[in-house]
Amino acid sequence: GLNEKCEVPTDPAYPVCAEKVEFLRARWQSDPCYAFYRVDGSTCSILVYLSQVEDFCPTQPGRNHTAASWRHKTPSYTKQAFLRDSLSPLYEVISSSSSPAVKFIRSRVERMSESWIWAGRGMKPNRNKTVSPQMKVLLHLGALAGDVGQRFEAMVDRGGPLGELVQWADLSACLTILGHNLTFSTSKHFFNKSGSCPIQRPLTFDLIYTDYHGLAHLRRAMGLAFQHYQCRFRILDSFGTEPAFNLASYAHLHGYKTLWGSWGLQPLQYMTMFPHTPDNSFLGFVGEDAVKTSDEFKPEIYKKDNIAVVYGKQEYMWQGKSDYLEVISQELEIHGTVYQPSGRASSLPGFVKNHGLLSQENFLQLLRRAKVFVGLGFPYEGPAPVEAVALGCMFLQPRFDPPHSSHNDVFYKGKPTTRQITSQHPYSERFVGKPFVWTVDMNNRTDIREAVESILKTKVKPFTPPEFTCLGMLERMRRYVTHQNFCGNSTAVWEPEPVLRVLLGPLGQSCVDVCQRSALTCDPALFHQILKNFCLFLRIGLGCSSMVQEVNHLFPSYSPWGRLCGLQQEPLLFSCAGSDSSHRRLCPCRSHRE
Repeated sequence: GLNEKCEVPTDPAYPVCAEKVEFLRARWQSDPCYAFYRVDGSTCSILVYLSQVEDFCPTQPGRNHTAASWRHKTPSYTKQAFLRDSLSPLYEVISSSSSPAVKFIRSRVERMSESWIWAGRGMKPNRNKTVSPQMKVLLHLGALAGDVGQRFEAMVDRGGPLGELVQWADLSACLTILGHNLTFSTSKHFFNKSGSCPIQRPLTFDLIYTDYHGLAHLRRAMGLAFQHYQCRFRILDSFGTEPAFNLASYAHLHGYKTLWGSWGLQPLQYMTMFPHTPDNSFLGFVGEDAVKTSDEFKPEIYKKDNIAVVYGKQEYMWQGKSDYLEVISQELEIHGTVYQPSGRASSLPGFVKNHGLLSQENFLQLLRRAKVFVGLGFPYEGPAPVEAVALGCMFLQPRFDPPHSSHNDVFYKGKPTTRQITSQHPYSERFVGKPFVWTVDMNNRTDIREAVESILKTKVKPFTPPEFTCLGMLERMRRYVTHQNFCGNSTAVWEPEPVLRVLLGPLGQSCVDVCQRSALTCDPALFHQILKNFCLFLRIGLGCSSMVQEVNHLFPSYSPWGRLCGLQQEPLLFSCAGSDSSHRRLCPCRSHRE
């Protein structure tokens, strides 16, 4: 109360406490929400607020700590999720919005609805008859909210990037078929934040899917509650966030601090477009099939015209590519789908037949006619090449030598990844390959010509990697929703329990590559088995002159200089992706999961 005496504490763990106290002394009457939390202008009431509702001051000694309302335990799951054979519940939550982005999402869901329903009917029961609880799920599309959202929306009909919208559409359809209840948000004000104060009521969602922009909205809206709920977050993160960038204190000290990282989540809470690293969860999307089930064996479906469609909807992507395209044009008619503002003359080469920006349906029809889908080097790692191959095209793309990365490429600079990109679409290059994917030196006319000649002699049928089918995504998402639980100390237990195989990599190689070279995959969940077993270093023939346990994203590893053996001290830094020229990584590998 007003007559109580409270001292503002000095605590290095709360460096802005005094500043926040002064702020509220001057501003506590500026917003009625402070009175809701019993702030009356006294230092004591302000300190109680700043320690119990926000997280700027330590709890006052000798005071009862009243749990904020959002801390109240939410009811445990009471219903089982049953597979649905309709997407009607999703159509109800995706409003008939005038937003171009939401229209795109709904259009894609409707176009693919039959495939989703068929895939749901084809799903096998969970192993060991594991019951999937029915979840209340929030999809908060942060990239469509506020000023960022306005800029994004403005580009949807002008050739802007649609990859994230593809993922949101497929995720929403997937969760609906799996039997979960969805809420859809594209507003920063969704959480009914009361003025300057954080949320005042418990959230009713079991899972919250959002993106990096949405994370920022959530933190502003939640205050201290953000930490309480962050175990429920799942972040759609196209290019991935490696552990070294994720832990704020470590990133700051070791040069990994970027605009997008430092949230301190479990690395598996980040969900990627492609399986970049097992440190993150691969969400993916679905490649639209070239044929319906009833047409599967009709040979005319595979009939192709002698045309190539270029991957690039904005003119700047074509700059400096005329020689490359001219070689291709000697054998194939070149078609573009480039956004052309009215009144502006086209700068495209004269041999290009430009259709302008097409609707998704018309674009797919064009790809069904095309023999080749031609990459220009940008955009990077989007869904279109997978969809083109699914529609019976071959994908021709540039090789990058040296590889592109955050060190030499403006696009990747600031992204929380150290990946080296060897082509426009490294997933397709590495995991699909010929005859579907052809990677060439864009500056070598002979290399281009020979690739085009080989393509023209090759016949392919539509191909979709299993992980990019509706069934593949449904199975993957069911495993995530059922088994991934980041609330509490338990770790995900997959069935059957994988068998650990520890491999020692060469200097400078990540565990992703070390395991892949042995046809295995790195599993970050198995790092803890290495942590428990110091003898593993000896078992694989390493004589350690010293053994250390440190906070280092390269550990566990062996450094030949000084014969130093290092074990990881911080579980959030277990990293399959980490590599360094002075360390040989000790890698937890397993066979690929079905």
